[in-house]
Amino acid sequence: MADTLYDTDLIIIGGGPAGCAAARMAASVGMRSILIEPDRLCRNLYRIPALNNVLGGYTSGPELADSIVAELKSTELCRLELGRHVTELRADGDQVTITVDTGTRLTAPYAIVATGVGPLQPRDVAWITAPSGLTLPPLWRAEADDAEGRTLLVLGGDRPIGTFLRAHPTTDTRLLVAFPAADAYKIEEIREDPRVALFLVEHLTLDLTEGALVSAEAVGQDGARQTITADAAYLSIGNAPTAPSGDLTRGPDGYCLPADQHPRVIVAGDLRSARFQRIMTALGSGSEAALHAYYAARELLAKG
Repeated sequence: MADTLYDTDLIIIGGGPAGCAAARMAASVGMRSILIEPDRLCRNLYRIPALNNVLGGYTSGPELADSIVAELKSTELCRLELGRHVTELRADGDQVTITVDTGTRLTAPYAIVATGVGPLQPRDVAWITAPSGLTLPPLWRAEADDAEGRTLLVLGGDRPIGTFLRAHPTTDTRLLVAFPAADAYKIEEIREDPRVALFLVEHLTLDLTEGALVSAEAVGQDGARQTITADAAYLSIGNAPTAPSGDLTRGPDGYCLPADQHPRVIVAGDLRSARFQRIMTALGSGSEAALHAYYAARELLAKG
């Protein structure tokens, strides 16, 4: 163990809140890290218009993201590899090997995987029938100009709808939210907003004709059918985990439970579970993951 040569002490895959927190914590205990992110740091955080559940008084995603990015870029022990995509992760007895899209391989005693989740599309859920190959944007990417004076069909009742409404309190829009029974508990915070109309559906068939309104046939739980029309359609279905291929153990839902992984692979942030997808839990789990690697490495050195 003591004679093994590594590229760094810790490889971090994913540059969201969890990955950035892991890099900062690792540096604070003297660990070198390489953080690999295919996009910009805190990419999704920059797209969250309003916050009300994080420490520090931050009220918008960009404000918090700017703070995190500034701190990370000043972290001397962290080497950033931005614009790089991890194609494979392998873990064996004494190291983790990461392959990036350039073909380069990097090794470390431990890796933290914090690649998070991406938005589900209509094809990913059984209660929506949509044109083949259709890809829609999530609602949280919509700007005020996209909504002003328009009627938007929102597929799914996931919580970002409430975030969107809080971020645009004076925007003159109408949200037609079609959601399945499984999402019923999520829509309580938007139920009383006068800009929202709720449609509990058993199934929805979406029709997008170029240059025309969005049209959908909704079938209620009682079998009644109605046609819903809107100016545009957005998603609030939920998210799916986005993990690199290789030696990661995935559950039936695609999430990577930390307890199921190789001892040298530590999962942090939203990739762990659908239940804990919050910025504060991501920050905490990233920090904890770095400390896990630190103490595990110290124990191995002591044994060596």
